[in-house]
Amino acid sequence: MNRKIQAALISVFYKEGLEPIVRQLHQDGVVIYSTGGTQIFIEELGLPCKSVESVTDYPSILGGRVKTLHPKVFGGILARRNFDEDKKHVAAFEIPLFDLVIVDLYPFEETVASTNEETRIIEKIDIGGVSLIRAAAKNHQDVCIVASRKQYPAFVQLLTKNASATSLEERRALAAEAFAECAHYDVAISNYFNQSKQILRYGENPHQSASFNGNLDDLFEKLNGKELSYNNIVDIDAACHLLAEFNETIFAIIKHTNVCGVAARDTVDASWEAALAGDPESAFGGVLVTNATINLATAQKINEIFFEVLIAPAFDNEALELLKSKKNRILLLQKKNIESTVQVKNVLNGTLQQDADNINFAEWHDVGAREATALEQADLRFANVVCKHLKSNAIVIAKNMQLIGKGCGQTSRIDALRQALEKARQFEFSLEGAVLASDAFFPFDDCVKMAKEVGITAVVQPGGSMRDNDSIEFCKANGMAMVMTKARHFKH
Repeated sequence: MNRKIQAALISVFYKEGLEPIVRQLHQDGVVIYSTGGTQIFIEELGLPCKSVESVTDYPSILGGRVKTLHPKVFGGILARRNFDEDKKHVAAFEIPLFDLVIVDLYPFEETVASTNEETRIIEKIDIGGVSLIRAAAKNHQDVCIVASRKQYPAFVQLLTKNASATSLEERRALAAEAFAECAHYDVAISNYFNQSKQILRYGENPHQSASFNGNLDDLFEKLNGKELSYNNIVDIDAACHLLAEFNETIFAIIKHTNVCGVAARDTVDASWEAALAGDPESAFGGVLVTNATINLATAQKINEIFFEVLIAPAFDNEALELLKSKKNRILLLQKKNIESTVQVKNVLNGTLQQDADNINFAEWHDVGAREATALEQADLRFANVVCKHLKSNAIVIAKNMQLIGKGCGQTSRIDALRQALEKARQFEFSLEGAVLASDAFFPFDDCVKMAKEVGITAVVQPGGSMRDNDSIEFCKANGMAMVMTKARHFKH
């Protein structure tokens, strides 16, 4: 059975979209109570509105910090309509009953993103709003709660359809949304107090404001250069996650979170030369990362190109002096490996959370014409890790622990392979004896056929296609090794 709204308490920060709601409530005979700016907004629409002060006999005090925190207000929300004892208290203390509460929260996250002035941020921690929302949501048996302007369009339709009456099912659904709104708000506040905030010059593009919440000093010592940008931090994150996968002496070059050059060699300067050779064009303006000490010989070679950031666990004094010759060049001494267990992404009107992709293969199963040789196995493991860190669809071609071709961010796997082959040819790499890694299964046998044509001898992929056997049989018939890992590595 629907419950008719007799009285509503409305106190919001954002007024956009509120007018149709208050007009519908007025049309249906609902008595509206409000505070401050919301009351002025409603009265300027020519609609009657009672002040909360007329209920509490107290004005808004402490610069607006205390407006609705009063027993008569919360009594009117929390009173249980079918409890005799509650009815006695309502009558004794002349408490008006509220059947609808429309309250939003101060823009805390927006304020954090726009300023580093703590007094302004603190003032945007809502107290009364959260309390009103939780009270109304708790008593959803009798009270309807609207806790966000995002709900306004749907709510005005509900009012119009039902002449300002709501069902228990509707009130319960709105209560669930209200509790989620409070939880998100509390997490944002907790994050602010538990992490240091750094205002960035801008976001991915100059028209986007941005900040970083975290403690970079825990991971790095900055030895030189300008302030890190949003894009720098994103690429540094990608670089450090890749680096953490290897025990060998590695050098890698990252552009827009994708690996454009990476190699493992016995020495740091040899690793740098091989990584750069993989794609010297894309290395321009990149983020460089290694797990070895930067010596003078390596620094002299690196100094010949333009790059944004160099990350290393240590720098020899002469190397550091040379690299610091350009004042904007960012040099980071990495104190420890980055570790991630959870990944979070903002999507639609919520967040997605997943475990980090911290495995490289679930099994190592030779299914081709033969077992991979020791050299092929080393290259396959190397290629599989590199492929995991590229945007899907991704293909990696590697040889002698060096990335020699890659395709990433493609809408078909065969296009990713074509891109990888074009890169390898562009820089005149021999593909004879190279290996290929795929981040997901081959839907057809076209990739292994193309790989065979250019001299690739071994392939690693997770498997799982209904047509796996087509690729397997081709490899068996053509002397190619194929390893299945049962671990897909999509990255979006």
